[in-house]
Amino acid sequence: MNPLPPDHFLALPRPDHGFPMLGRPDTSTVAAHDFDVDPRTGFMPPQPPLTRLPAEWEPWEAALDEALTSNLQVASKDGLTDDDAARAERWRARVRELPILSTEGLSASEFLLRRAHHVLAWVMHFYVHTIPLSAPEIRIPPPVTLPLLQVSSQLQLPPVLTYSDDVLYNWAFRVPPPPDSFRPPVPALDNLRCLTLFTGTRDEEEFYLSSARIELRGVHALGLMRAMMDEAFIGDATALRRITALLHDLARVIGELTRILGAVREGCDPRVFYDEIRPWFKGADSDPQKRRWVFEGMERDPALKYPPELSGPSAGQSSLIHALDVFLGVDRYSHTNFPLARAGTKPPAAAPAPEPAPPPPASTASFSSAPSAPATPFLVRMQSYMPRHHRAFLRHLSSSPRPLRTLVENSDNAPLREAYNAALIALKEFRDMHVKIVALYILSPSRRAAGPAGSTVGTGGTDAFKFVQGVRDQTAGALLREKEDSS
Repeated sequence: MNPLPPDHFLALPRPDHGFPMLGRPDTSTVAAHDFDVDPRTGFMPPQPPLTRLPAEWEPWEAALDEALTSNLQVASKDGLTDDDAARAERWRARVRELPILSTEGLSASEFLLRRAHHVLAWVMHFYVHTIPLSAPEIRIPPPVTLPLLQVSSQLQLPPVLTYSDDVLYNWAFRVPPPPDSFRPPVPALDNLRCLTLFTGTRDEEEFYLSSARIELRGVHALGLMRAMMDEAFIGDATALRRITALLHDLARVIGELTRILGAVREGCDPRVFYDEIRPWFKGADSDPQKRRWVFEGMERDPALKYPPELSGPSAGQSSLIHALDVFLGVDRYSHTNFPLARAGTKPPAAAPAPEPAPPPPASTASFSSAPSAPATPFLVRMQSYMPRHHRAFLRHLSSSPRPLRTLVENSDNAPLREAYNAALIALKEFRDMHVKIVALYILSPSRRAAGPAGSTVGTGGTDAFKFVQGVRDQTAGALLREKEDSS
């Protein structure tokens, strides 16, 4: 049997889940190992994430342990004492004295890389947000800079905390399930705890776990999507009836996601979130003082580049929420620069992300907020904060040759259109709940912090509210109308 010629389609190398080379088709498949999407747990890993790196990288783990046990306080906290400031400075001094450890031994394992990113990003956020507000700039020492940027480069992630650090890879079993040699235990909604917390409070843990529960419940939605894509390839009358039933099922699942999102209010107090938890999340793009973040020691590794943006974690980095938008065909509305594009109109193509270059860019975004004038839409930018395998999944989903929305638009099947709209209405109601959560947890506390005059609002508060409200309205605008009778 003759081998395939080197330029044959099937002989092309599989992309490394980054952006495939121009002119070369993506030969990846829908297999779970290609996209790191598990049929039982979705975008969450089926087994608990690694809890500690091998001894070679113990200094990083020890630094994080000390931060967690030292009761470090964020520098912006009202009533910060001299003792708080001195304790934080002693810890930062020890971080500056850490050895610069090689990351070469991490490269062979995705699990080691994930844990390294988790540990180093948390250490960096503890370091950055305990620096006194009077400091003219933020200087991150080489023992953190070099390994964090190297690990981030390999994972194709920004060197900052992400949703995956806080949610996807930040859990363990609350009560370890009994071992089962035939069916390994998987996480359940009511049996999770967090590995790492800034404040150690139940409020912070519940904030992360509410997102984890949405991810796990969303596995059913991913299964429904897969079944509908299979039926769409057939496309006959029977397939359309099945898609209609599956869309109603999808609407019910999205409704459950909405209830889980709303339940965050039962475990996380808005004041605790805004005053004690949220300040730790902020990246360089949301520093109220607009101070530069300087990654010291980058010159020691010429391959390193300054990151183009550092926004910090956001629910907008959830691949599940993006997958719902893409599958239902509303990403053409939700992934645009609101309010530049109106629902029902085709938005202009997004401009490419700017090339990274020092000095760092000006402030553009805050946690769960939209930038004032971004070159690239917020939700598109948030995809760069996702694990690269999950980005590949979204690209594969968006390249379906038989997209669901087009199928419904081209059909005269009224029940199918009604079922599709039911799913969109459920998605819009999910956005409604997101608007309520942003108003409750960010907008209202920021207005209280502004005082009686209310002339200014806390960083990102108004932008966050306007953005999620705009996405909600655009989702509603994507509803399909009945076709006019052409007779």
